[in-house]
Amino acid sequence: MKTEEIVAKQKEFVMPCTPLLRQPLVYASGQGALVKDIEGKEYIDCFGGYAVVNMGHCHPKVVRAIQEQAGMVWHTSYDYYNLPMTRLAEKLAEVAPSGLKKTFFCCSGAEAVEGAVKLAKKYASRHGRLGSDMISLSGSFHGRTALTVALTGQKKYKKGMGNLVGFPGIVHAPVPYCYRCPFGLDYPDCGVRCATFMEDIISFQTSGDIAAFISEPLLGEGGILVPPEEYLSTVVKIFRSHSALYIADEVQSGFGRTGKMFGVEWYGVQPDVMTMGKGIAGGLPIAAFIAKSEVADAFEPGDHSSTYGGNALMCAAALANIQAMIDEQVTDHAMNTGKVFIELLDDLKSKHPIIGDVRGKGLMIGVELVRDRKSREPAVEEAKKLRDMMREKGAIIGAGGLSGSTLRLQPPLVITEEQVKKVCSTLDHCLQSL
Repeated sequence: MKTEEIVAKQKEFVMPCTPLLRQPLVYASGQGALVKDIEGKEYIDCFGGYAVVNMGHCHPKVVRAIQEQAGMVWHTSYDYYNLPMTRLAEKLAEVAPSGLKKTFFCCSGAEAVEGAVKLAKKYASRHGRLGSDMISLSGSFHGRTALTVALTGQKKYKKGMGNLVGFPGIVHAPVPYCYRCPFGLDYPDCGVRCATFMEDIISFQTSGDIAAFISEPLLGEGGILVPPEEYLSTVVKIFRSHSALYIADEVQSGFGRTGKMFGVEWYGVQPDVMTMGKGIAGGLPIAAFIAKSEVADAFEPGDHSSTYGGNALMCAAALANIQAMIDEQVTDHAMNTGKVFIELLDDLKSKHPIIGDVRGKGLMIGVELVRDRKSREPAVEEAKKLRDMMREKGAIIGAGGLSGSTLRLQPPLVITEEQVKKVCSTLDHCLQSL
């Protein structure tokens, strides 16, 4: 079958709820940071399937682990035990931020976030509170299920969903978005107002009985928003003074994406609960949340479960994926290659006025386009056009963010410096054409 036929059949048989502007590209194979379409054309993948394929497409160690486990046992359910889940849980306690020890396995990032919130509520109950309120950020993204869309701070994911996405007790705080500060201030003279404003949020928008504050250490879907260095520690200190837990949503920023194993490590903050997904197994459907023992033990038998959680095949793949990251020192590679990437993008910014902001850590990078640097009017159509032009020239990138004008560059962490330079050269050419 050809691309056009596959696109037509999916329009006929697949629900129309997936992204509106799906790319007319059918993946046929991949290796490392390269993929080929069904017609045999090769591309440099700079999007990684929503920042998922962290160790590259078809990493041989992960492929081998899948093949070996597939010949033994796939599924057991939580009623029984299996070896891969045991080993993976132990490994996660080893690589996670200090203090996080006990893990629950599930299938998607949204499910992990729901479970983490449920645990926070149960922990509050164990300490004689209702835990009525949850605080998340405007501009955030936490998933597509009812609760996680309610936590998500973006209207476009809630439109037409009625009160399904309006859970009581969820409050959204101002996003730490320095390029478009919600307070109209400039960092660092702002005193990090987006952080200190949390006291106002608690005083005027909550009951004061807060189960947890949840945030992505770096906001991915929001356009690769990197908070000020002191933001997260300031906010977490405020919430802990109100007996609230901190849930770090590392579904997108975890597993080497930012140049550290987890994005929260950049900010010197220890989460009470942390969610994981996407890069944990390089694209296989597995996710998890991990918590400090005293928090995890708030759960009692029967409080939570998942039919496919801890699936032996997925756990074996995740374990191999994480071990490959460690053995190949991929976090260091992501940090170093990311610095080169950002330097080249900054050079393009000095050359092309349409680039308003370049930001990111490691290989989690955003390039925000504007029609005018003074007014900062978002260049939405230009971003879409550039994404299409880049694809046509053999480079896959994302386009989105809160204003819809941010190019998202989140390649497999094994991308080479040579490939990065080629992508930037292609982007330069496309910007000139645009």
